[in-house]
Amino acid sequence: MSQGHAVPGTTPPAESAAITRRVTAYSVLTALILVGAKAAAWSASGSVALLSSLADSALDLAASLGTFLAVRYAVVPPDAEHRFGHGKAEAFASLVQACLVFASAALVGREAVARLADPRPVEHGGWALAVMVLSIVLTLLLVAAQTRALKKTGSVAVSGDRAHYFADLASNLAAIAGIAGAAFLNLPQLDAFAGLAVAAWLVWGAIGVLREAADHLMDKGLPVEARARIVELALADPQMTGVHQLRTRVAGPYVMIQFHADLDPALTLEAAHAILVEAENRILAEYPAADILIHPDPRGRAEPHGGAFQETAAAHSPQATPES
Repeated sequence: MSQGHAVPGTTPPAESAAITRRVTAYSVLTALILVGAKAAAWSASGSVALLSSLADSALDLAASLGTFLAVRYAVVPPDAEHRFGHGKAEAFASLVQACLVFASAALVGREAVARLADPRPVEHGGWALAVMVLSIVLTLLLVAAQTRALKKTGSVAVSGDRAHYFADLASNLAAIAGIAGAAFLNLPQLDAFAGLAVAAWLVWGAIGVLREAADHLMDKGLPVEARARIVELALADPQMTGVHQLRTRVAGPYVMIQFHADLDPALTLEAAHAILVEAENRILAEYPAADILIHPDPRGRAEPHGGAFQETAAAHSPQATPES
């Protein structure tokens, strides 16, 4: 996970859902205010830097609406067609966000290049600057709320939305420089150069969002530290003498955990079941949004298992690492 993000699954589902619903509603409201204010200021000023910021905010509004809906769909309980739930809706929303940011960068870059070839003065620069300052203040407040939400939930959809608004902060500062240079220093080319800087920043932000969404869609496992903690919790009972084939994956607010556990082959089925249930409860205490599947193996007697991702004899050996 990104630095500062919670590990998925460590916040109870109801609490995580409430946090993401609230912060995505703030995001939509902020985007609506910024689109309206920037549209009015651009109409009066004709600034390409302000137009680039307006285009970015308009696409942010579309992305925020998608995130608003995705985090609500992600917590819908599993059904007959989706037995692992709907959590990956968050990753799809983040993927769409990345595409929208790339589109915004292309639009801004094209307009900036056109203005370099045909510079135009910026009218009513004072109003344009006032709108950009308002944009920075509102964006800072939203990013702060999103950061707090990520420390609780680790939501990939909220992370993608926050990446947009982080890019907005930089683009707004660049737009202010361009507007001020064009309106007060009689250097209209600065307006166009500011637009190009915004486009480059948007591309960089989109790449980060795309990478994080891809990690979720490609079932990247939990961080090494989190996997080690899961093994530690499982082995807290000395009757469970080994863990192998640990697999984890994230689906929105949920985390899927499965592994094989070595147990005394003389145990009854009922006794083995009780040990596994206790292990599940220990893990659930730290990962309340986890779906856990533990397969018991008779210690020293289990053959390597088959299947699409069959284990090797080396992975099943007593010397195998916790992550094998």
